[in-house]
Amino acid sequence: MKKISLMIASIVGLFAVVHAAEAPAFTLMDTEGNEHALSDYKGKVVVLEWFNHGCPFVQKHYSKGNMQALQKTYTDKGVVWLAIVSSADGKQGSDSADGHNKTAAEKGTNATAILIDADGTVGKAYGAKTTPHMFVIDAKGELVYQGAIDDKRSVNPADIATSTNYVVAALDAVLAGEAVEVAKTTPYGCSVKY
Repeated sequence: MKKISLMIASIVGLFAVVHAAEAPAFTLMDTEGNEHALSDYKGKVVVLEWFNHGCPFVQKHYSKGNMQALQKTYTDKGVVWLAIVSSADGKQGSDSADGHNKTAAEKGTNATAILIDADGTVGKAYGAKTTPHMFVIDAKGELVYQGAIDDKRSVNPADIATSTNYVVAALDAVLAGEAVEVAKTTPYGCSVKY
């Protein structure tokens, strides 16, 4: 009986380790010249959205206001939404701070901040592979979701209405104090332009 209890405790512990990875720490500057450290948001739920406005997969979610609506819905609930650009200088998605701000205003972005990761350090620390690539960090600083925004691997905005949005599911679970059922999916989109 004691061996069975120890085995169950080991399995439970292993499950917790696999599903409760601490989010890598980072500090980045935003397009307004302000510094943002992940540690600044301790006790808050944080979304990291890797993006590149030149990517058709990102355009799918911004052209009809889907991403902006998600940003507003969840920032209104106290979630911190950080959009991160890891495009290297001179590559698609790279722009000046003013250029990013102009595009954000045109698109009606509701992200908390747009962070610049031109050397790709933070993107590589998280293993960000595509735009969009989404990460949800809970209030304890644990990475509870990473992967695709939804299950429709297309550039067609019409597919959004019939898709399962993994980020919405993860955020709703975390905000309700529940476990995230789907913690990892394969991201889709344009490659991050490191």
